[in-house]
Amino acid sequence: MFKRILVPLDGSERAERAIPVAARLARATGGSITFLRVVTAAIDAAWSILEAPTLMQHAVDTEQARVMDYLTQLATMQALAGVEIHTRVLSGVPAQHILAVAHTEQIDLIVLCSHGYSGMTRWTLGSVAEKVARSALVPVLVLRESGPVPARPHPDATRPLRALVSLDGSVLAKAALAPAASLIAALAAPAQGALHLVRVVKPMTPDNEEKDPQEREHVLHKAKKYLGMTAEHLREGLVAPAVAGLIQPVSWSVAVDTDVASAIVRVAENGEDAEGAGVFGGCDVIAMATHGRSGMQRWAMGSISERVLHATKLPLLIVRPATMMGMSKVTWDETTLAAIEG
Repeated sequence: MFKRILVPLDGSERAERAIPVAARLARATGGSITFLRVVTAAIDAAWSILEAPTLMQHAVDTEQARVMDYLTQLATMQALAGVEIHTRVLSGVPAQHILAVAHTEQIDLIVLCSHGYSGMTRWTLGSVAEKVARSALVPVLVLRESGPVPARPHPDATRPLRALVSLDGSVLAKAALAPAASLIAALAAPAQGALHLVRVVKPMTPDNEEKDPQEREHVLHKAKKYLGMTAEHLREGLVAPAVAGLIQPVSWSVAVDTDVASAIVRVAENGEDAEGAGVFGGCDVIAMATHGRSGMQRWAMGSISERVLHATKLPLLIVRPATMMGMSKVTWDETTLAAIEG
C-alpha cells in the first residue's frame, strides 16, 4: 500500500529518526523514498531582501546547494541500501511544500518526527507535523522525539509488533483499519503483525444509572458486539484483504473513561485485559482517523487525534477518511506548484 514515501527533513538528527522506519517500509513494499528539505532562509531574512536582493539570492542558492549535498549523503546510508531514493530541495513554507509535494508526486505515506531544530535555516517540526497531519490527504506517521522507532520486529520473539486502532462506531473511524494493517504488516515483515481494536465509552452518571440500571450494560454490550464483528471481518479479509494473512492476532477491548484521548493512550502504552483475545501487552503504534461522527456514543476524532499526539510517546498514524477529502482546506498557489514542478 505504501509504495511512495515522503520523509521531510530539517537537517537535525531528530528528524532523521524517520529514515529507518521509511527504509523498512519501502523495502517491504518494494517502494521508494523521497527526502524533502525546505530551506526557509529566504523567509527568515525577508527583511533584508529590499536592501540587498543579490546577496540574499546568493545566500539562498548557497544554502540549497549545501542542503542537496546533505540529502545526497543521507541517501548513501547503509540502512537505505537497495532502496530507490529521490531528493527535493525547495524554499518557502515547510508545511505548505510538504503537502504540495505529497499531492504532485502521488505520495502514499508521509513519515516525520514531531520535533526538530529551529533557526535561520531550520524549522520546528513540532508545529509543522501538526499542520501536515491536520491537512494531508494521505496517511501521516508521526514519530515522537523521545519515543520508540518501530524500524525492526519486536525484540521479544513471542510478541508481534502491534498497532492499536481507535474506533468510535462510525464508518469514518474505520478508515484507519486498512492503513494500520498495511503499516504494521510491513514493519513486522517477515513476521506477522497484530492489531488491537479499542472503543472508548463514557461511564454512566449516577443519576442515569438510577433511572435505567440496564443502560450501562446495554452500551457496553453494543460496543463489544461492534468490536467483535469488526475483528472478525479483519480475520476473514473483508477489511484490508491484501494484508489479512499477515495480521495475527486481532484483539479488542472496550475502555470506560470520561477522557477518550487519555484512555486511548493508556490502553496503547500500558495494555489491559482484551475482551476479544485474553491478555494484551501494549502496542507499538497508534492509528486513528482524523475525524468521526459526533453523537451520544461517538466522539470528534479531529481534536482527539491531536490530543493523543501530544500525550503519547508512541508513533501515531493519522488517516483522513476518503469521504472527507473534499472537505480539506488545503490550497496551493501557482508559485508553490511552479517551484515544485520546476
